Amino acid sequence: MLNPLRRLLLILLACALPLAVRAADPPFQEGKDYVRLSTPVPAATPGKIEVIEMFWYGCPHCYDLEPVAQAWLKRKPENVVFTRIPVAFGTTWESGARAYYTAEALGMLDKIHQPLFDAFHQHKLNNEDQLAAFFAEYGVDQETFRKAYKSFQTDTQLRRGNQLAQRYGVRGVPAVIVNGKYDVRSPRIFEVVDFLIAKESGPQS
Repeated sequence: MLNPLRRLLLILLACALPLAVRAADPPFQEGKDYVRLSTPVPAATPGKIEVIEMFWYGCPHCYDLEPVAQAWLKRKPENVVFTRIPVAFGTTWESGARAYYTAEALGMLDKIHQPLFDAFHQHKLNNEDQLAAFFAEYGVDQETFRKAYKSFQTDTQLRRGNQLAQRYGVRGVPAVIVNGKYDVRSPRIFEVVDFLIAKESGPQS
């Protein structure tokens, strides 16, 4: 028969083991907070971890996420490349994607990205003429805007973005993909992103 002291120690140890196991569990779970893509997409930037956000300017959830994304970008690890891809799930989304690529082509994306988000939600921009007037407020004449808006480069980027969305299996936005392997499904998007970056940066990624 065990003496009372040893028996008490064994009971305490048995109670502590489940707590220790739970404490060792990762903070985010595959299948719950993120899913592993069945067919990974190779990274476009070798040697870097890619974080891709697919969005639409008219999406209210994307709009709400933008300040969080901006805050995260200020502390983004140096080994991480962040890319936004505007997708066009239907013709009503296309103007937003074209506006993004137009701003990028004109070298004014950093300046106009947040104002575009604001304008889509406050003024319901939804066609080329409205966007031409919006860009004019930032010093872009209509001919320059329309040329970039309808350019072969913009058409190509639009198709590529939609093709990538299909490859990643994206059905809605915002969608955040980490390193071509993981689709984040948690409301705590950038906390999960940080977790997956650490996972990918580790020796067994």
